[in-house]
Amino acid sequence: MAKKRIRIDMEDADGARYDIKLEGNVTREKVLKIFEMMDLMNIEEEQDPTNMDSVGTKIWYVVDKFFPIGKFTTTNILEKYEDEFNEPIKLSIISTYLARFSSKGRVDRVRTGREWTYQTIKLSQKQR
Repeated sequence: MAKKRIRIDMEDADGARYDIKLEGNVTREKVLKIFEMMDLMNIEEEQDPTNMDSVGTKIWYVVDKFFPIGKFTTTNILEKYEDEFNEPIKLSIISTYLARFSSKGRVDRVRTGREWTYQTIKLSQKQR
């Protein structure tokens, strides 16, 4: 079996750089410990300014901002989208993008009566 190798390069808000290398028997638990250490040091992922040039990006922004947990419908997204971006959008366009997000595993899609109900899928860590 080949050795696993993971390298993590980081920079904190003060400009300090960190270079972490894991080699050999790299397990999920070891990687999670690294992320816990980063959390203790208050190092976060660098947030790129969101590029809002496509409809899909705007819809995902609304989903992520207003519905990070809990269920929502296409109508909920329509209302928040029009409030957030001050531009009209058709319900069918939102439905199409949410169906695509579902097929990509970004949201869970369940038929509730005559409409679809969605919920974002978040990766969860194993609780100790």
